Amino acid sequence: MPIKIAIIGAGSVGFTRGMVRDILCVPELRDTEFAFMDIDKRNLDMVYQLCKRDVESSGLPAKVRATMNRREAIKDANYVLSFVRVGVLDGFETDVEIPLKYGIDQCVGDTLGPGGIMYGQRTIPVLVDFCKDISEVGAPGCIFLNYSNPNAMNTWACNKYGHGVQTIGLCHGVQGGHRMIARVLGLPKEEIDIICAGINHQTWYISVKHKGVEMIGKLLEAFENDEDCSKTEKVRIDMIKRFGYFSTESNGHLSEYVPWYRKREDDIKNWIDLSCWIYGETGGYLRVCREGRNWFEHDFPNWMKNDPFTFKPEDRANEHGSYIIESLETGRLYRGHFNVVNNGCITNLPPDAIVEVPGYVDGNGMSIPIVGDLPLGCAAVCNASISVQRLSVEAAVSGDEMLLKQAMMMDPLTGAVCNPPEIWQMTDEMLIAGEQWLPQFKDTIAQAKKRLASPNRLPTRDDYQGAARLHEKTVEEMAEEHEKEAKDVFDADKGNLKTE
Repeated sequence: MPIKIAIIGAGSVGFTRGMVRDILCVPELRDTEFAFMDIDKRNLDMVYQLCKRDVESSGLPAKVRATMNRREAIKDANYVLSFVRVGVLDGFETDVEIPLKYGIDQCVGDTLGPGGIMYGQRTIPVLVDFCKDISEVGAPGCIFLNYSNPNAMNTWACNKYGHGVQTIGLCHGVQGGHRMIARVLGLPKEEIDIICAGINHQTWYISVKHKGVEMIGKLLEAFENDEDCSKTEKVRIDMIKRFGYFSTESNGHLSEYVPWYRKREDDIKNWIDLSCWIYGETGGYLRVCREGRNWFEHDFPNWMKNDPFTFKPEDRANEHGSYIIESLETGRLYRGHFNVVNNGCITNLPPDAIVEVPGYVDGNGMSIPIVGDLPLGCAAVCNASISVQRLSVEAAVSGDEMLLKQAMMMDPLTGAVCNPPEIWQMTDEMLIAGEQWLPQFKDTIAQAKKRLASPNRLPTRDDYQGAARLHEKTVEEMAEEHEKEAKDVFDADKGNLKTE
């Protein structure tokens, strides 16, 4: 029988359209029923029109429908995928701009740091509600595939508080780093076998073998000698130098997860590159998201005039989601890297943490092998973040102000830049700014408003734009570089994130 897949947050054009294409490239899944849901009717309608046209032009028996009713979308679904951004770009703006007033300069701000922590406070209660709907109206055994950031926090909360729904966190950072490693070594990716383990966005390539020969010891020299990476990946190269292993996430992402590279305004530019936002630009992802949103609305009529997607095997991308569904439905074996509850897989990380590790999927389900200990330094970096994640998850579920502020204090970058009174005040500001998305903090926010009205309020740099801020282009400016900006719409969704 045809399966049903619900996509929540389907207005995310790059992810949604790409995922539909990937699934329909599988012959056994070409009669899939897709239910799109989003709270933004305009975005939902635009993505629905694009995907419906793709499917109809292909002659496949798949069905696509759209609804703004979440339970209707989830009803009888075998799989639910989340692409949501709770608070959309308005909330995201506060995640970046308020910490800047306190000197905390983030490139992305969606995983750790004050931005990632507050993003989690908005998102976790919503995803737990998704799980409630799945448990009540989804098909028996429905699996929740979460792509929403902060991925580890969200996946942690759903597995702990999500009404028994199996939740798997998915990300494509491992694949991007795998390609990059192959390129700097000058070897075909197909000949490089990796073992990658850690936590999402801080996953370490603890084994890189070429025809059975371990290549870990050759990576530092290979990256330092690569003309592009030596300029754009200075943080990642320095982490290899200090810890011995390459990490999955981009230069800009990684720089904000640890306390060393974005703590001093005069030093930040020594570690980043402004040729692409992903290499460390202040608020770079926010800028690209806003530009992408405006461009998509402007250029949508042209998208509808372009050729529709096709569904040939060579059209398929490397996102894990479609391969997991294929394996579970057909029994074909797939090996990937997934975010799951640790349960002893990485023996020197906490058992309740969400780890990103190798796994195998077939008709019997998902199997996770034992990785063992991470190298001690790599484990130490992960453990610092796990403490922040645990505090953030419990704060989001309970609405506990003290846990939230402790998470902020324990965050590596925040603690490197701010003292405790500054962290307390910044958190109050961020709670007030996000009031409409934070009902669990209603009483706390009322008290925060009184505190911020005090004449003893600490001074902030309200006009500070960061160490490496770039100009946000208008639609007219973007139109001058049409092809590049059309691609940036997908980059803004991280569907085709530049990782190599």
